Amino acid sequence: MEQKLKLLICGDVRGKLKSFFARIENVNKKSGPFDLVLCVGDFFGQTNEMDTLQEYKRNLKTISAPVYILGPTNQTLAQYYSETQDGDICTNLSYLGKRGLYTTSGGLKIAYLSGTASSQEDANEWTYSKADVMAVRDSCLASKANMGDFRGIDILLTSQWPVGIREEVTDGSKLVSWLTNAIKPRYHFCGSNDEFYEAPPYRNQPDKSTQMELATRFVGLAGFGNPEKKKHIYALSITPVEKMRILELIQKTTDEIPSPYQGLTFFEESDSKAARDAQPDNQYFYDMNTYDDRRHKRKSNDPNQGQKRPRPTFDQDKCWFCLSAGSIEKHLIISVGDHFYLALAKGPINETHILILSITHIQCAALLSDAQWTELVRFKEALGQFYADREQKVFFYERNFKTGHLQINAIGIDDNVAWKTQHVLEDKSEEYSFQLEKVPKLSSPADLPERGPYFVAELPDGTVLLTRQMKGFPLHFGREVICADNLLNCEEKVDWRQCNLPKEEEDVMVKKFRESFKPYDFTV
Repeated sequence: MEQKLKLLICGDVRGKLKSFFARIENVNKKSGPFDLVLCVGDFFGQTNEMDTLQEYKRNLKTISAPVYILGPTNQTLAQYYSETQDGDICTNLSYLGKRGLYTTSGGLKIAYLSGTASSQEDANEWTYSKADVMAVRDSCLASKANMGDFRGIDILLTSQWPVGIREEVTDGSKLVSWLTNAIKPRYHFCGSNDEFYEAPPYRNQPDKSTQMELATRFVGLAGFGNPEKKKHIYALSITPVEKMRILELIQKTTDEIPSPYQGLTFFEESDSKAARDAQPDNQYFYDMNTYDDRRHKRKSNDPNQGQKRPRPTFDQDKCWFCLSAGSIEKHLIISVGDHFYLALAKGPINETHILILSITHIQCAALLSDAQWTELVRFKEALGQFYADREQKVFFYERNFKTGHLQINAIGIDDNVAWKTQHVLEDKSEEYSFQLEKVPKLSSPADLPERGPYFVAELPDGTVLLTRQMKGFPLHFGREVICADNLLNCEEKVDWRQCNLPKEEEDVMVKKFRESFKPYDFTV
Protein backbone atom coordinates (compact mmCIF):
# COMPACT_ATOMS: atom_id res chain seq x y z
CA MET A 1 0.00 0.00 0.00
CA GLU A 2 1.37 3.41 -0.96
CA GLN A 3 2.24 5.70 1.93
CA LYS A 4 0.13 8.83 2.02
CA LEU A 5 1.76 12.25 1.92
CA LYS A 6 0.87 14.66 4.72
CA LEU A 7 0.26 18.26 3.66
CA LEU A 8 -0.78 21.54 5.21
CA ILE A 9 -2.49 24.16 3.03
CA CYS A 10 -2.69 27.72 4.34
CA GLY A 11 -4.62 30.81 3.26
CA ASP A 12 -3.22 34.34 2.78
CA VAL A 13 -0.36 34.94 5.23
CA ARG A 14 -0.04 38.61 4.19
CA GLY A 15 3.31 39.14 5.83
CA LYS A 16 2.51 37.66 9.26
CA LEU A 17 5.68 35.63 8.95
CA LYS A 18 6.69 35.34 12.59
CA SER A 19 3.26 34.03 13.57
CA PHE A 20 3.06 31.78 10.53
CA PHE A 21 6.45 30.09 11.00
CA ALA A 22 5.72 29.59 14.70
CA ARG A 23 2.34 28.03 13.93
CA ILE A 24 3.82 25.70 11.33
CA GLU A 25 6.49 24.57 13.77
CA ASN A 26 3.88 23.96 16.46
CA VAL A 27 1.55 21.98 14.18
CA ASN A 28 4.48 20.03 12.76
CA LYS A 29 5.59 18.98 16.26
CA LYS A 30 2.09 17.96 17.36
CA SER A 31 0.72 16.31 14.22
CA GLY A 32 3.63 15.98 11.79
CA PRO A 33 5.99 15.60 10.29
CA PHE A 34 4.38 17.15 7.22
CA ASP A 35 5.89 16.59 3.77
CA LEU A 36 4.82 19.97 2.36
CA VAL A 37 3.16 23.22 3.35
CA LEU A 38 1.37 24.95 0.46
CA CYS A 39 0.29 28.59 0.70
CA VAL A 40 -2.41 30.16 -1.48
CA GLY A 41 -3.24 33.84 -1.82
CA ASP A 42 -0.79 36.56 -0.78
CA PHE A 43 2.14 35.31 1.27
CA PHE A 44 3.92 38.64 1.72
CA GLY A 45 2.51 41.92 3.01
CA GLN A 46 3.48 45.19 4.62
CA THR A 47 3.65 44.22 8.31
CA ASN A 48 6.24 44.60 11.04
CA GLU A 49 6.74 40.81 10.95
CA MET A 50 8.40 40.91 7.53
CA ASP A 51 11.81 41.55 9.15
CA THR A 52 11.61 38.03 10.57
CA LEU A 53 12.49 36.66 7.12
CA GLN A 54 16.04 38.02 7.39
CA GLU A 55 16.75 35.68 10.31
CA TYR A 56 15.82 32.70 8.12
CA LYS A 57 17.80 34.00 5.15
CA ARG A 58 20.89 34.24 7.38
CA ASN A 59 20.22 30.69 8.67
CA LEU A 60 19.77 31.97 12.23
CA LYS A 61 16.43 30.16 12.26
CA THR A 62 15.05 27.23 10.26
CA ILE A 63 11.55 26.65 8.89
CA SER A 64 10.37 23.30 10.22
CA ALA A 65 8.80 21.99 6.98
CA PRO A 66 9.19 22.78 3.25
CA VAL A 67 6.90 25.72 2.38
CA TYR A 68 5.86 26.54 -1.20
CA ILE A 69 4.17 29.83 -2.05
CA LEU A 70 2.39 31.45 -4.98
CA GLY A 71 3.43 34.70 -6.65
CA PRO A 72 2.23 38.29 -6.16
CA THR A 73 -1.28 39.52 -6.95
CA ASN A 74 -0.30 43.18 -7.35
CA GLN A 75 2.68 45.36 -8.19
CA THR A 76 3.40 46.32 -4.58
CA LEU A 77 3.86 42.69 -3.55
CA ALA A 78 6.12 41.91 -6.53
CA GLN A 79 9.05 43.65 -4.80
CA TYR A 80 9.32 40.82 -2.28
CA TYR A 81 10.17 38.34 -5.03
CA SER A 82 12.97 40.40 -6.60
CA GLU A 83 15.82 38.59 -4.83
CA THR A 84 14.51 35.07 -5.27
CA GLN A 85 17.35 32.76 -6.31
CA ASP A 86 16.19 29.91 -8.57
CA GLY A 87 12.87 29.90 -6.72
CA ASP A 88 14.49 29.62 -3.28
CA ILE A 89 13.80 32.48 -0.88
CA CYS A 90 15.62 30.76 1.98
CA THR A 91 16.01 27.20 3.23
CA ASN A 92 12.61 25.47 3.18
CA LEU A 93 10.82 28.48 1.63
CA SER A 94 10.35 28.36 -2.14
CA TYR A 95 8.41 30.35 -4.72
CA LEU A 96 6.62 27.94 -7.03
CA GLY A 97 6.42 30.45 -9.88
CA LYS A 98 3.84 32.29 -11.90
CA ARG A 99 2.25 29.15 -13.27
CA GLY A 100 3.17 25.57 -14.02
CA LEU A 101 3.08 21.97 -12.83
CA TYR A 102 5.30 20.82 -9.98
CA THR A 103 5.80 17.08 -9.44
CA THR A 104 7.29 16.09 -6.09
CA SER A 105 9.73 13.25 -5.62
CA GLY A 106 6.80 11.25 -4.21
CA GLY A 107 4.88 11.68 -7.46
CA LEU A 108 2.37 14.30 -6.26
CA LYS A 109 1.29 16.58 -9.12
CA ILE A 110 0.61 20.18 -8.08
CA ALA A 111 -0.60 22.68 -10.67
CA TYR A 112 -0.43 26.35 -9.75
CA LEU A 113 -1.54 29.73 -11.10
CA SER A 114 -0.45 32.94 -9.38
CA GLY A 115 -1.93 36.41 -9.61
CA THR A 116 -5.19 37.80 -10.96
CA ALA A 117 -6.78 37.50 -14.39
CA SER A 118 -5.85 40.00 -17.12
CA SER A 119 -7.68 40.71 -20.33
CA GLN A 120 -4.33 41.40 -22.00
CA GLU A 121 -2.43 38.55 -23.63
CA ASP A 122 0.90 39.96 -22.40
CA ALA A 123 0.28 39.59 -18.68
CA ASN A 124 2.81 40.90 -16.17
CA GLU A 125 4.18 39.12 -13.15
CA TRP A 126 1.13 39.65 -10.94
CA THR A 127 -1.49 38.84 -13.61
CA TYR A 128 -2.16 35.90 -15.90
CA SER A 129 -3.79 35.56 -19.30
CA LYS A 130 -5.62 33.00 -21.38
CA ALA A 131 -2.26 31.78 -22.67
CA ASP A 132 -1.11 31.08 -19.10
CA VAL A 133 -4.07 28.89 -18.17
CA MET A 134 -3.76 27.01 -21.44
CA ALA A 135 -0.08 26.41 -20.76
CA VAL A 136 -0.90 24.93 -17.34
CA ARG A 137 -3.61 22.77 -18.91
CA ASP A 138 -1.17 21.46 -21.51
CA SER A 139 1.48 20.74 -18.86
CA CYS A 140 -1.01 18.63 -16.93
CA LEU A 141 -2.25 16.72 -19.97
CA ALA A 142 1.33 16.08 -21.06
CA SER A 143 2.21 14.62 -17.65
CA LYS A 144 0.11 11.53 -18.27
CA ALA A 145 2.82 10.31 -20.69
CA ASN A 146 1.65 7.00 -22.21
CA MET A 147 -0.65 5.92 -19.39
CA GLY A 148 -3.89 6.03 -21.35
CA ASP A 149 -6.79 8.09 -20.03
CA PHE A 150 -5.88 11.29 -18.20
CA ARG A 151 -6.30 10.71 -14.45
CA GLY A 152 -6.44 14.36 -13.50
CA ILE A 153 -3.89 15.90 -11.15
CA ASP A 154 -3.66 15.88 -7.38
CA ILE A 155 -3.87 19.56 -6.41
CA LEU A 156 -4.55 22.91 -8.06
CA LEU A 157 -3.44 26.08 -6.24
CA THR A 158 -4.78 29.47 -7.40
CA SER A 159 -4.81 32.96 -5.97
CA GLN A 160 -8.30 33.70 -7.29
CA TRP A 161 -11.54 31.83 -6.80
CA PRO A 162 -13.29 30.39 -9.87
CA VAL A 163 -16.55 31.74 -11.24
CA GLY A 164 -19.46 29.39 -10.56
CA ILE A 165 -18.37 27.82 -7.30
CA ARG A 166 -20.28 30.28 -5.10
CA GLU A 167 -22.64 33.10 -5.98
CA GLU A 168 -21.40 35.38 -3.20
CA VAL A 169 -17.94 35.62 -4.82
CA THR A 170 -17.92 38.70 -7.04
CA ASP A 171 -14.26 38.79 -8.12
CA GLY A 172 -13.91 35.21 -9.35
CA SER A 173 -12.11 34.32 -12.56
CA LYS A 174 -13.67 32.45 -15.44
CA LEU A 175 -10.15 31.49 -16.56
CA VAL A 176 -9.70 29.63 -13.27
CA SER A 177 -13.05 27.90 -13.85
CA TRP A 178 -11.88 26.83 -17.32
CA LEU A 179 -8.57 25.53 -15.99
CA THR A 180 -10.20 23.57 -13.16
CA ASN A 181 -12.69 22.06 -15.57
CA ALA A 182 -9.87 21.08 -17.94
CA ILE A 183 -7.34 19.52 -15.56
CA LYS A 184 -9.77 17.95 -13.06
CA PRO A 185 -7.79 18.28 -9.83
CA ARG A 186 -8.72 16.09 -6.89
CA TYR A 187 -8.38 19.18 -4.68
CA HIS A 188 -8.59 22.86 -5.64
CA PHE A 189 -7.35 25.32 -3.01
CA CYS A 190 -7.47 29.10 -3.26
CA GLY A 191 -7.34 32.18 -1.06
CA SER A 192 -7.62 35.96 -1.44
CA ASN A 193 -11.31 36.08 -0.49
CA ASP A 194 -11.10 36.07 3.33
CA GLU A 195 -13.68 33.30 3.50
CA PHE A 196 -13.54 29.61 4.32
CA TYR A 197 -15.72 27.50 2.09
CA GLU A 198 -15.52 23.76 1.49
CA ALA A 199 -17.92 22.58 -1.18
CA PRO A 200 -19.21 19.01 -1.46
CA PRO A 201 -17.24 17.02 -4.05
CA TYR A 202 -18.44 17.44 -7.60
CA ARG A 203 -18.11 15.01 -10.49
CA ASN A 204 -16.33 16.20 -13.64
CA GLN A 205 -17.83 15.28 -16.99
CA PRO A 206 -15.84 13.03 -19.37
CA ASP A 207 -14.17 14.83 -22.28
CA LYS A 208 -11.59 14.18 -25.00
CA SER A 209 -8.76 13.85 -22.45
CA THR A 210 -10.45 11.17 -20.34
CA GLN A 211 -13.57 9.05 -20.23
CA MET A 212 -13.36 8.74 -16.45
CA GLU A 213 -15.73 10.78 -14.28
CA LEU A 214 -13.21 12.23 -11.84
CA ALA A 215 -14.21 14.06 -8.66
CA THR A 216 -12.94 17.44 -7.39
CA ARG A 217 -13.11 18.95 -3.90
CA PHE A 218 -12.98 22.75 -3.72
CA VAL A 219 -11.60 24.47 -0.61
CA GLY A 220 -11.37 28.25 -0.22
CA LEU A 221 -9.30 29.29 2.79
CA ALA A 222 -9.60 32.42 4.93
CA GLY A 223 -6.60 34.63 5.68
CA PHE A 224 -4.07 33.35 8.21
CA GLY A 225 -4.72 34.59 11.75
CA ASN A 226 -8.01 36.29 10.85
CA PRO A 227 -9.85 37.81 13.87
CA GLU A 228 -13.08 35.92 13.09
CA LYS A 229 -11.12 32.65 13.49
CA LYS A 230 -12.35 31.34 10.16
CA LYS A 231 -10.52 28.23 9.06
CA HIS A 232 -7.22 29.16 7.42
CA ILE A 233 -5.16 25.95 7.65
CA TYR A 234 -6.26 22.69 6.08
CA ALA A 235 -4.54 19.35 6.79
CA LEU A 236 -4.59 16.70 4.10
CA SER A 237 -3.30 13.13 3.71
CA ILE A 238 -3.15 12.15 0.06
CA THR A 239 -1.92 9.34 -2.18
CA PRO A 240 -0.63 10.62 -5.56
CA VAL A 241 -3.16 10.08 -8.33
CA GLU A 242 -0.71 8.07 -10.46
CA LYS A 243 -0.39 5.53 -7.63
CA MET A 244 -4.12 5.04 -7.11
CA ARG A 245 -6.31 2.33 -8.60
CA ILE A 246 -8.85 3.50 -11.15
CA LEU A 247 -11.68 2.13 -9.02
CA GLU A 248 -10.62 4.47 -6.21
CA LEU A 249 -10.58 7.45 -8.58
CA ILE A 250 -14.08 6.94 -9.91
CA GLN A 251 -15.72 5.75 -6.68
CA LYS A 252 -18.74 7.95 -5.94
CA THR A 253 -19.85 9.40 -2.60
CA THR A 254 -23.33 10.14 -1.31
CA ASP A 255 -22.84 13.90 -0.99
CA GLU A 256 -21.73 14.66 -4.55
CA ILE A 257 -23.09 17.63 -6.49
CA PRO A 258 -23.04 18.37 -10.24
CA SER A 259 -20.07 20.26 -11.63
CA PRO A 260 -20.51 24.01 -10.96
CA TYR A 261 -18.93 24.74 -14.34
CA GLN A 262 -21.55 23.02 -16.48
CA GLY A 263 -23.18 25.55 -18.77
CA LEU A 264 -20.46 28.20 -18.42
CA THR A 265 -19.32 29.70 -21.70
CA PHE A 266 -15.54 29.69 -22.02
CA PHE A 267 -13.16 31.24 -24.55
CA GLU A 268 -12.43 29.90 -28.02
CA GLU A 269 -9.01 28.29 -28.34
CA SER A 270 -9.12 27.07 -31.93
CA ASP A 271 -6.68 29.70 -33.14
CA SER A 272 -4.24 29.37 -30.28
CA LYS A 273 -0.79 27.83 -30.47
CA ALA A 274 -1.76 25.33 -27.76
CA ALA A 275 -4.74 24.12 -29.76
CA ARG A 276 -2.65 23.74 -32.93
CA ASP A 277 0.06 21.84 -31.07
CA ALA A 278 -2.52 19.45 -29.63
CA GLN A 279 -3.37 18.11 -33.09
CA PRO A 280 -2.44 14.43 -33.66
CA ASP A 281 0.05 15.15 -36.45
CA ASN A 282 2.29 16.98 -33.98
CA GLN A 283 2.63 14.14 -31.50
CA TYR A 284 5.93 12.72 -32.75
CA PHE A 285 7.80 15.28 -30.68
CA TYR A 286 5.25 15.25 -27.83
CA ASP A 287 4.04 18.80 -28.46
CA MET A 288 2.95 19.37 -24.89
CA ASN A 289 3.29 23.13 -24.40
CA THR A 290 4.55 22.57 -20.88
CA TYR A 291 6.62 24.94 -18.82
CA ASP A 292 7.13 24.74 -15.09
CA ASP A 293 8.75 27.95 -13.92
CA ARG A 294 8.82 26.89 -10.27
CA ARG A 295 12.57 27.35 -9.92
CA HIS A 296 14.07 29.90 -12.23
CA LYS A 297 16.81 32.45 -11.85
CA ARG A 298 15.56 35.88 -10.88
CA LYS A 299 17.65 39.03 -11.09
CA SER A 300 17.78 41.26 -8.05
CA ASN A 301 16.38 44.76 -8.28
CA ASP A 302 18.57 47.38 -6.63
CA PRO A 303 16.24 49.57 -4.53
CA ASN A 304 18.80 52.40 -4.66
CA GLN A 305 18.58 52.73 -8.39
CA GLY A 306 16.16 55.28 -9.74
CA GLN A 307 15.44 53.10 -12.77
CA LYS A 308 14.74 49.49 -11.99
CA ARG A 309 15.63 46.91 -14.57
CA PRO A 310 12.62 45.06 -15.92
CA ARG A 311 12.36 41.58 -14.47
CA PRO A 312 12.11 38.69 -16.89
CA THR A 313 8.77 37.14 -17.75
CA PHE A 314 8.86 33.37 -18.12
CA ASP A 315 6.63 31.31 -20.34
CA GLN A 316 6.70 27.89 -21.97
CA ASP A 317 8.54 29.10 -25.04
CA LYS A 318 11.58 30.15 -23.01
CA CYS A 319 12.62 26.72 -21.75
CA TRP A 320 15.33 25.42 -24.05
CA PHE A 321 14.72 21.82 -23.12
CA CYS A 322 10.96 21.13 -22.87
CA LEU A 323 10.01 19.20 -25.98
CA SER A 324 6.93 21.36 -26.36
CA ALA A 325 8.74 24.69 -26.18
CA GLY A 326 8.93 26.88 -29.24
CA SER A 327 12.62 27.53 -28.55
CA ILE A 328 13.78 23.90 -28.58
CA GLU A 329 16.01 22.90 -31.49
CA LYS A 330 14.33 19.66 -32.45
CA HIS A 331 16.94 18.77 -35.06
CA LEU A 332 19.30 17.94 -32.14
CA ILE A 333 17.02 15.13 -30.84
CA ILE A 334 18.36 11.60 -31.17
CA SER A 335 15.93 9.34 -29.30
CA VAL A 336 12.63 9.85 -27.44
CA GLY A 337 11.37 7.60 -24.64
CA ASP A 338 8.33 7.86 -22.37
CA HIS A 339 9.95 10.22 -19.86
CA PHE A 340 13.32 11.19 -21.32
CA TYR A 341 14.96 12.01 -24.62
CA LEU A 342 18.54 12.12 -25.87
CA ALA A 343 19.90 15.10 -27.77
CA LEU A 344 23.24 16.26 -29.08
CA ALA A 345 24.61 18.86 -26.66
CA LYS A 346 24.42 22.43 -27.90
CA GLY A 347 28.00 23.49 -28.49
CA PRO A 348 29.23 19.90 -28.10
CA ILE A 349 32.75 19.07 -26.92
CA ASN A 350 32.83 16.35 -29.54
CA GLU A 351 30.38 14.51 -31.77
CA THR A 352 29.40 12.03 -29.03
CA HIS A 353 28.66 14.63 -26.34
CA ILE A 354 25.05 13.82 -25.43
CA LEU A 355 22.41 15.23 -23.08
CA ILE A 356 19.78 13.13 -21.29
CA LEU A 357 16.76 15.42 -20.75
CA SER A 358 13.33 15.02 -19.20
CA ILE A 359 10.42 15.40 -21.63
CA THR A 360 8.33 17.36 -19.13
CA HIS A 361 9.65 20.21 -17.05
CA ILE A 362 11.41 18.68 -14.05
CA GLN A 363 14.02 20.58 -12.04
CA CYS A 364 16.48 17.79 -11.24
CA ALA A 365 16.96 14.02 -10.93
CA ALA A 366 16.18 14.17 -7.20
CA LEU A 367 12.54 14.90 -8.06
CA LEU A 368 11.96 11.96 -10.40
CA SER A 369 9.27 9.34 -9.87
CA ASP A 370 10.18 5.65 -9.77
CA ALA A 371 9.07 5.15 -13.38
CA GLN A 372 11.09 8.14 -14.55
CA TRP A 373 14.17 6.97 -12.66
CA THR A 374 13.90 3.50 -14.19
CA GLU A 375 13.93 4.92 -17.72
CA LEU A 376 16.81 7.25 -16.86
CA VAL A 377 18.87 4.23 -15.75
CA ARG A 378 18.03 2.44 -19.03
CA PHE A 379 19.31 5.39 -21.06
CA LYS A 380 22.49 5.52 -18.95
CA GLU A 381 23.09 1.79 -19.40
CA ALA A 382 22.51 2.04 -23.16
CA LEU A 383 24.96 4.94 -23.47
CA GLY A 384 27.47 3.13 -21.27
CA GLN A 385 27.43 0.11 -23.59
CA PHE A 386 27.60 2.36 -26.66
CA TYR A 387 30.81 4.00 -25.41
CA ALA A 388 32.25 0.70 -24.12
CA ASP A 389 32.03 -0.81 -27.59
CA ARG A 390 34.21 2.10 -28.77
CA GLU A 391 36.84 1.50 -26.09
CA GLN A 392 35.60 4.38 -23.98
CA LYS A 393 34.19 4.79 -20.49
CA VAL A 394 31.12 6.99 -19.96
CA PHE A 395 31.20 10.03 -17.68
CA PHE A 396 27.85 11.48 -16.45
CA TYR A 397 27.32 14.72 -14.57
CA GLU A 398 24.32 16.82 -13.51
CA ARG A 399 24.45 20.45 -12.38
CA ASN A 400 21.31 21.38 -10.46
CA PHE A 401 22.35 25.00 -10.06
CA LYS A 402 21.17 28.04 -12.01
CA THR A 403 19.24 25.85 -14.41
CA GLY A 404 15.51 25.17 -14.55
CA HIS A 405 15.33 21.86 -16.42
CA LEU A 406 16.89 18.46 -15.69
CA GLN A 407 19.85 17.82 -17.98
CA ILE A 408 22.49 15.12 -17.56
CA ASN A 409 25.66 15.35 -19.66
CA ALA A 410 27.13 12.12 -21.03
CA ILE A 411 30.45 11.82 -22.83
CA GLY A 412 32.91 9.03 -23.58
CA ILE A 413 36.49 9.15 -22.29
CA ASP A 414 39.14 6.87 -23.77
CA ASP A 415 39.91 3.79 -21.66
CA ASN A 416 43.59 4.67 -21.32
CA VAL A 417 42.91 8.02 -19.59
CA ALA A 418 39.50 7.44 -17.94
CA TRP A 419 41.21 6.55 -14.63
CA LYS A 420 42.38 10.17 -14.36
CA THR A 421 38.86 11.56 -14.15
CA GLN A 422 38.64 11.53 -10.34
CA HIS A 423 42.02 13.22 -9.99
CA VAL A 424 40.95 16.00 -12.38
CA LEU A 425 37.66 16.49 -10.51
CA GLU A 426 39.42 16.75 -7.18
CA ASP A 427 42.08 19.13 -8.52
CA LYS A 428 39.45 21.38 -10.11
CA SER A 429 37.27 21.42 -6.98
CA GLU A 430 40.32 22.39 -4.90
CA GLU A 431 41.05 25.17 -7.39
CA TYR A 432 37.55 26.59 -6.81
CA SER A 433 37.65 25.99 -3.03
CA PHE A 434 34.88 23.45 -2.58
CA GLN A 435 34.89 19.79 -1.61
CA LEU A 436 33.47 16.82 -3.47
CA GLU A 437 32.04 14.12 -1.24
CA LYS A 438 32.18 10.46 -2.23
CA VAL A 439 28.67 8.99 -1.97
CA PRO A 440 27.20 5.52 -2.65
CA LYS A 441 26.21 4.59 -6.17
CA LEU A 442 22.92 6.24 -7.12
CA SER A 443 20.07 3.74 -6.90
CA SER A 444 17.05 6.05 -6.57
CA PRO A 445 16.11 9.76 -6.53
CA ALA A 446 16.27 9.60 -2.72
CA ASP A 447 20.07 9.30 -2.98
CA LEU A 448 20.21 12.92 -4.21
CA PRO A 449 19.41 16.12 -2.27
CA GLU A 450 15.72 16.87 -2.81
CA ARG A 451 16.03 20.53 -1.81
CA GLY A 452 18.69 22.97 -2.81
CA PRO A 453 21.28 22.99 -5.59
CA TYR A 454 23.94 20.33 -6.13
CA PHE A 455 26.49 18.98 -8.60
CA VAL A 456 26.89 15.23 -8.99
CA ALA A 457 29.35 13.29 -11.15
CA GLU A 458 29.21 9.57 -11.97
CA LEU A 459 32.75 8.54 -12.85
CA PRO A 460 33.84 5.88 -15.36
CA ASP A 461 34.88 3.51 -12.52
CA GLY A 462 31.47 3.80 -10.82
CA THR A 463 32.54 6.31 -8.16
CA VAL A 464 29.97 9.01 -7.42
CA LEU A 465 31.10 12.46 -6.24
CA LEU A 466 28.68 15.16 -5.04
CA THR A 467 28.85 18.69 -3.69
CA ARG A 468 26.28 21.12 -2.32
CA GLN A 469 28.83 23.90 -1.80
CA MET A 470 27.60 26.09 -4.63
CA LYS A 471 28.93 29.49 -3.58
CA GLY A 472 31.06 30.65 -6.49
CA PHE A 473 30.48 27.35 -8.29
CA PRO A 474 31.57 27.72 -11.96
CA LEU A 475 28.77 26.93 -14.39
CA HIS A 476 31.23 25.28 -16.80
CA PHE A 477 32.78 23.06 -14.11
CA GLY A 478 31.75 19.79 -15.76
CA ARG A 479 33.14 20.88 -19.12
CA GLU A 480 36.35 22.11 -17.49
CA VAL A 481 36.92 18.62 -16.13
CA ILE A 482 36.27 16.90 -19.46
CA CYS A 483 38.36 19.38 -21.45
CA ALA A 484 41.37 19.25 -19.09
CA ASP A 485 44.73 18.63 -20.73
CA ASN A 486 45.09 15.18 -19.13
CA LEU A 487 41.63 14.00 -20.31
CA LEU A 488 40.31 15.25 -23.69
CA ASN A 489 42.91 18.04 -23.89
CA CYS A 490 40.67 20.67 -25.47
CA GLU A 491 40.50 23.50 -22.95
CA GLU A 492 39.38 25.91 -25.69
CA LYS A 493 36.00 24.12 -25.61
CA VAL A 494 35.13 24.84 -21.97
CA ASP A 495 32.54 27.50 -22.96
CA TRP A 496 29.77 25.88 -25.02
CA ARG A 497 29.12 29.18 -26.80
CA GLN A 498 32.58 28.95 -28.35
CA CYS A 499 31.64 25.53 -29.76
CA ASN A 500 28.43 26.47 -31.54
CA LEU A 501 28.14 24.80 -34.93
CA PRO A 502 26.13 25.63 -38.07
CA LYS A 503 22.83 23.76 -38.21
CA GLU A 504 24.07 21.74 -41.19
CA GLU A 505 26.99 20.34 -39.17
CA GLU A 506 24.70 19.57 -36.24
CA ASP A 507 22.34 17.71 -38.58
CA VAL A 508 25.20 15.53 -39.80
CA MET A 509 26.41 14.76 -36.27
CA VAL A 510 22.91 13.89 -35.05
CA LYS A 511 22.24 11.62 -38.00
CA LYS A 512 25.57 9.85 -37.54
CA PHE A 513 25.06 9.31 -33.80
CA ARG A 514 21.44 8.21 -34.25
CA GLU A 515 22.50 5.52 -36.74
CA SER A 516 25.37 4.35 -34.52
CA PHE A 517 23.15 4.28 -31.44
CA LYS A 518 20.31 2.25 -33.01
CA PRO A 519 21.54 -1.16 -31.76
CA TYR A 520 21.45 0.21 -28.19
CA ASP A 521 18.26 2.27 -28.44
CA PHE A 522 15.47 0.53 -26.50
CA THR A 523 12.91 3.09 -27.76
CA VAL A 524 13.10 1.95 -31.38
